Amino acid sequence: MVGATLGKVRFAVPKGSIEEATFKILEKSWTRVVRRERTYRVMLDDPEILVKMLRPQEIPNLVSDGLYDVGITGRDWVGETKSDVEILLDLEYGRIKLVIAIPDSYHYKSLDEMIMDYGRRKKILRISSEYLTTAARFITQCKSYKKLYGSKQPVIVTPWLRLGSNKNVQIFLSFGATEAKPPEDVDAIMDVTETGTTLTQNQLKIIDTVMESTAVLIANKASLKDKSKREKIYDIVTMLHGAVEGKKHLHLFLNVKQENLSKLLKGLPSLKRPTVSPLSEKGWYGINTVIPKSEFHKMIPQLRKVAQGLVVHEPKQILALEEIKRDEES
Repeated sequence: MVGATLGKVRFAVPKGSIEEATFKILEKSWTRVVRRERTYRVMLDDPEILVKMLRPQEIPNLVSDGLYDVGITGRDWVGETKSDVEILLDLEYGRIKLVIAIPDSYHYKSLDEMIMDYGRRKKILRISSEYLTTAARFITQCKSYKKLYGSKQPVIVTPWLRLGSNKNVQIFLSFGATEAKPPEDVDAIMDVTETGTTLTQNQLKIIDTVMESTAVLIANKASLKDKSKREKIYDIVTMLHGAVEGKKHLHLFLNVKQENLSKLLKGLPSLKRPTVSPLSEKGWYGINTVIPKSEFHKMIPQLRKVAQGLVVHEPKQILALEEIKRDEES
């Protein structure tokens, strides 16, 4: 990327399963987000940020290699690609589990148990997954695998190459519909799930949870050391962090009589302290505060008794500027 892109921050955003959730958070973070049909370019109302849509599987390596300064991808793909990137922010969406699943009819309670039984019977264990390196890492950490095969690496099978020396345990690259592979094609799968429903529908059961993952904002480490890019990267962190926090809070406006003011303030949460302003009608005050959503239902009984004119908004963003500043300086 040269010419017009020099000096600008290059931002990769994911296309696919977390695409819509990503655009929701972008739209809460910037006042203008334009996504043109049939293109992979995205326009923000900040001309210093260049945005392109890519597959989340590709983004960690592209950011690590410096082709992009920042990107949004799944924590699972950062681990799978072993990319040397800085995770700046958990965006708290795209929540999934990476699990080991086997047919319902199998009696095994863990992959460790399955490896031992297959090894004793000298039967080849076949596993299908999109996550080849994560699967190999999880398998080789099992006690039974170490006992049977030591430091040998399982064979990884793709249409282009085979890696590893232990033919007794084989990991096959899946191109999708992984849950359809057992029992005819493989014995087990490592796949992502949100609720487990798809696995259940395909007569599979979960025997191990490998990891949990959410969407994260990642950065190229060299870009973070570049003074001009670092400033803009932390602008992006600030905007996205504000949108994440906005989803977890409510903005309340209400009126209260002076005689009930201290009683109300005593149990009223806020980011710092509530704003209290006298109304034009003597003896009345207006309260302005931001509270965690989780606290709202607990407050309703008290508010019904002592307050009037309650107005509730979900804030678009809550920009914790002092917190971001500390992170940026560290």
